[in-house]
Amino acid sequence: MEFSKENITYWTKRAPGYSEVNIEELETDQRSVWGRVIDQRIMERYPNRDRESIKVLDVGTGPGFFAIILAELGYDVTAVDYTEAMLAQAKHNAGAMVSRISFREMNAEELLFADHSFDVIVSRNVTWNLHNPANAYRQWFRVLKEDGLLLNFDANWYRYLYDAEAKSLHIADRANVEKYQVADENAGTDVDAMEAIARQTPLAKEMRPFWDLQTLTDLGMTTVADENIWQTVWTDTERINNSSTPMFMIHAIKQAIH
Repeated sequence: MEFSKENITYWTKRAPGYSEVNIEELETDQRSVWGRVIDQRIMERYPNRDRESIKVLDVGTGPGFFAIILAELGYDVTAVDYTEAMLAQAKHNAGAMVSRISFREMNAEELLFADHSFDVIVSRNVTWNLHNPANAYRQWFRVLKEDGLLLNFDANWYRYLYDAEAKSLHIADRANVEKYQVADENAGTDVDAMEAIARQTPLAKEMRPFWDLQTLTDLGMTTVADENIWQTVWTDTERINNSSTPMFMIHAIKQAIH
C-alpha cells in the first residue's frame, strides 16, 4: 500500500511534464511511426475485421499517447491509468478524440473488466513500474479474448541499480548525451525519486524480455520478443539517451481453448 501511494504521488507530480513529452511526440513523426507499428500488428492479427469492431485496451495510458493514436486510426479504445492527474492530461491531449476514448481510473494489476473483454491490449513503459507485474499479466490475460493480442513495449529500465555492467553503460549514456549535445530525457525528472521507486519494483532486477516471455508462456500465451523494435520507434535522441536499455516489444497471443 505504501508503495502504491508513493508511486501515485510521484506520477501525479510528474503528470504535466510527462504530458509535454507525449504532446511533443504527437506533434512529430513519432505519431505516425508508432501508429504504423501498432496498426500493422493488429491488422495482421485481424485481417478480416474493421478497426471499429476491434476493442483495444491501453493499460497505463499516462497522458494518452497510444489511446489517441489508436482512436484516430478508428479502433474502439479504452484507456486506463492509476493516476487521476495522468487521466486529466490524457483527456486534454485527446482533443476531438476524447469522446471516442473510454478513460477509466484503474490499477493495471486489478482490472475491473469482465473476462474476455478486449481483442487487443497495448502498453508502453508500464510493467517495469508495477509492484506485482506477474499479477498484472494474469489480469491482462484474463480480460483478453481467446486469440487476443498483447503488445507490450518496455525496457530494462533501472537495471543499473543492481548490475555493475549496466551501471557502466548507463554512465556512458549520460556522457554521450552531453557529448552529442542532445536533449537530456532526465531533465525535469526527479531521478532520486524514480530510483527509490525502482528499488521497490521486482522487474528492475530481472533480465527482460526473458522474464516476460516465461511469465506469459506459463499463462498459456504464445510469445515472441522483438528486441530490435527500438530501431524502428526511437528517435536519434532516444537512442543516445538510452542505448544501454534498448526497448523491446512483447508480442503475445492468448490461445483459444478447444
